[in-house]
Amino acid sequence: MNDVAVETRHLTRRFGPVVAVRDLNLSIAKGEVFGLLGPNGSGKTTTIRMLCGLIAPTEGTAIVAGVDVREAPDRIKELIGYMSQRFGLYEDLTVAENMDFYGGIYGLEGPSRRGRIAEVVAFLGLDRRLDQLGGTLSGGWKQRLGLACALMHQPSVLFLDEPTAGVDPAARRGFWQTIHRLATEQGTTVIVTTHYMDEAGRCGRVALLSQGHLIALGTPEEVAKQVGGQSLEDAFIILQQRDEQEQQA
Repeated sequence: MNDVAVETRHLTRRFGPVVAVRDLNLSIAKGEVFGLLGPNGSGKTTTIRMLCGLIAPTEGTAIVAGVDVREAPDRIKELIGYMSQRFGLYEDLTVAENMDFYGGIYGLEGPSRRGRIAEVVAFLGLDRRLDQLGGTLSGGWKQRLGLACALMHQPSVLFLDEPTAGVDPAARRGFWQTIHRLATEQGTTVIVTTHYMDEAGRCGRVALLSQGHLIALGTPEEVAKQVGGQSLEDAFIILQQRDEQEQQA
């Protein structure tokens, strides 16, 4: 039985003379909470876009949920969930209407759609918000609604791109509790980018990127030591300083 949810093989993406991601090799297990870290311009977003089938690799490839990103990018979009920091749902629709709409987009019909909405509502505690307009929700509840819509089709791999930016600390903690429940209870693989080092520390493993290169890989503690820091925050600062020195040289 294959326990790998995402595997990249020499994954590379060029934009003209600029190499945004260079020779990236990763293996992410099913049910793993995996963090992608790095300063701005490190290649995180480009990596996510390739894994989601939005842009093609220049070289190498990746297998996501058993599908090759080169051969069937549209199929990958059916198997994954994606959520970004920006609230991209319909603010003039209620919570229930947003979920119903996304259920339809993902091909759920009739009893299947209603049943899935009920499951997600119960899992995320949205029952008291169903009739509230999306635009009137607080940041934390918008975040939860965004996650609900991303989960409507039961994706095996969930991509979270800076999902808690601008959200208060209490909501962030609750969100991460939900993420770990998804991984442990439902076996969902979660790949997250974040600038919050306390959040990165909640990942089982992290990959630290810099200027398109994989600098360190392992548990948060292992990554910190590989870069020469006592913590992930130290490692991040060290990496930023190295990048600045290289740019000035």
